[in-house]
Amino acid sequence: MSTATASAKGFNFQEAMQKFGRFLSGMVLPNIGAFIAWGFLTALFIPTGWLPNEYLAQVGGPMSKWLIPLLLGYSGGAAVYKHRGGVVGTIATAGVIAGADIPMFLGAMIMGPLAGYLMKKFDAVIEDKIPTGFEMLVNNFSAGILGGVLAVLAFVGVGPVVLAANGVLRSGVEGIVAAGLLPLASVIIEPAKILFLNNAINHGVLSPLGIQQAEEFGKSMFFLLEANPGPGLGVLLAYWFFGKGMAKDSTPGAMIIHLLGGIHEIYFPYVLMKPILLIAVIAGGMAGVATLQLLGGGLIAPSSPGSIIAVLAMTPKGAFIANMADFLVATVVSCAVASVFIKVSATEESGESLEEAKAAMQERKQRGQVAVSAVRISGSELQNIVYACDAGMGSSALGAASLRKKLRNAGYTHISVTNAAIGNIPKEAQIVVTHEKLAQRAMEDSPQAEHILVRNFTQNDVFEQIIARLSENKMDGVMAAGQSGSREKHVLDLTNIQLGLKSVSKEEAITAAGKALVKAGFVDEGYIEGMLKREADISTYVGKGIAIPHGEAAVKDSIRQSGIVVLQYPEGIKFGNDTAHILVGIAGKDNDHLSILANIAATMDECSDEELEQLYKTKDANVLYERFALAN
Repeated sequence: MSTATASAKGFNFQEAMQKFGRFLSGMVLPNIGAFIAWGFLTALFIPTGWLPNEYLAQVGGPMSKWLIPLLLGYSGGAAVYKHRGGVVGTIATAGVIAGADIPMFLGAMIMGPLAGYLMKKFDAVIEDKIPTGFEMLVNNFSAGILGGVLAVLAFVGVGPVVLAANGVLRSGVEGIVAAGLLPLASVIIEPAKILFLNNAINHGVLSPLGIQQAEEFGKSMFFLLEANPGPGLGVLLAYWFFGKGMAKDSTPGAMIIHLLGGIHEIYFPYVLMKPILLIAVIAGGMAGVATLQLLGGGLIAPSSPGSIIAVLAMTPKGAFIANMADFLVATVVSCAVASVFIKVSATEESGESLEEAKAAMQERKQRGQVAVSAVRISGSELQNIVYACDAGMGSSALGAASLRKKLRNAGYTHISVTNAAIGNIPKEAQIVVTHEKLAQRAMEDSPQAEHILVRNFTQNDVFEQIIARLSENKMDGVMAAGQSGSREKHVLDLTNIQLGLKSVSKEEAITAAGKALVKAGFVDEGYIEGMLKREADISTYVGKGIAIPHGEAAVKDSIRQSGIVVLQYPEGIKFGNDTAHILVGIAGKDNDHLSILANIAATMDECSDEELEQLYKTKDANVLYERFALAN
């Protein structure tokens, strides 16, 4: 077999496993609330719980035996064939539950999707063969009959098979535990997380086994094998201590999101930057599991998301010290190993390497077809924006939170920005933001909405696109406050254009633009600091060699009147990985900057490469004046 063939097969296997993991996640994650409710009740009232109560402890039994499997069966069927598939999946799941004496989570995850698939195929066959007026009768009876048949088959066939397979798997894992080899599980789990294969392992094996073990012993180590935030936190700490550049500067925020928010995806790019750091997370995971096994820790129910808060909430009485030791040991070991590799690295961590790693992470996580949205929502109509990803958590939650904050700071508090899983996008969504690899699925789920496609949920130009849309009614141009008439009174004047400037640092160039705005009488001195702070928060580079530095909302009182200045740097200014040749310093009074931004973006889109090159190199201020005066 050739290397190329082997690589292709490996790729296909990874993609198949990712798809399988996402499907399992789609069944489990919407029902995490039920798992948590069952976990709290069990942690409180079982004989080894915090408040032992034999009477109240009876509530937990039906939840694990019936409620949670039925919810899983419905979610699995609905994922294949919406509500109709979910109903039939629930009926079929009841059969597999009745035939077992353990919580039948695995059986539910088999019967739910299977029932939904068979219902979908049956409906496709009879779609054009039902006599007019008999549609409801046929639909109801076909669902009932198929569900009943599948319930019987599950009871006599699937249930026993799942029980036998579960027994073999449990025996194997228990054998590993008995032999003291459970820490070796980290060799599989930690790399799987980086490759987004963790859902298949966690929801398909660890959680079902953990729940079964928790039923018997009141806790299980299996719940902590994947959810422990320690290995990832260790890597982030190592970057914070010994990294350089953007990789170092971005870690404090990443640690908060990872540790408290439980969004482990945040540390994956840092490992992808240096794949050798897989050794660090594996070592941390193994050390943590060994500690957990030695001290006898575990959780009462799955911890989702993998936040330290969720871990502590699911910790039963008597296991606090063991679980905290597991977390701390994993963190320390991972940090120590990662620090060695980061310190000896001769390559300074740059924004470019981090962005490449993020791109690689997104490419691994999400694959699919890109489609084009045919719907367009006007700015005057816009009220509801939804970020959508596979599970409706993680990346989409971060993106939605970021856009919501920016819109509120810009004064658009009436626009709702939320996040959802593909398959559960609300019908009132007007604009859906999703990854370009998920476009087709998102559009099928919400055809009524306009779709904005991105390559990264947090590093993108969605805010600029939305602002431009909201500012469409101001596209006729913005005049300086209290002025009308001659072009010299527009926001741009020939005297505010500077040509042939020598390249300097980004901060020096932004400061120069700010001083030009001050000199022109558009702003006070305090506005310059606001420009630098905005740049530190988010880059004002907008593409095509153009940057548009402007002040943050906190310094809007420093603006005297609306205006712009244009600074030309023929050799360019570095904005991270990008190079800007033109800096347009902007001051907009009473939100005029929104229109200025939109108008500049619109006119720059019309420029050809030749026209842009002329703007970068021209020695005639009128060339720049004509281009940017037309924009405002």
